[in-house]
Amino acid sequence: MIDDKAAVAHAISRNNGFWDKEVDVDFLLSKLALLHSEVSETLEAIRKEKGEDAILEELSDIFIRLVDFYQGAKQAGWLSATASFDQAIDDKIRINATRPRKHGNLA
Repeated sequence: MIDDKAAVAHAISRNNGFWDKEVDVDFLLSKLALLHSEVSETLEAIRKEKGEDAILEELSDIFIRLVDFYQGAKQAGWLSATASFDQAIDDKIRINATRPRKHGNLA
């Protein structure tokens, strides 16, 4: 389950000192910027043809930063204590399954 992996990833991140500051808007934005940097590193691994292991490592970094962000935002009260990433993803997949091809964009 993603929520379980989020709890583990966040505990490691917190224990390593990456959540020591006040979790305000600027702090959350900086966390999102780090997530963006992992996407860029994945792009570079693909562009430079670094191979499957490098691509999977970068994709894993994206996932870890994403679930760390989710769990940290949840613990800081930016998301409700009952929020479930697993449920949110399931809900969004169901919504996307009902959308037209390319969400109706003909271009």
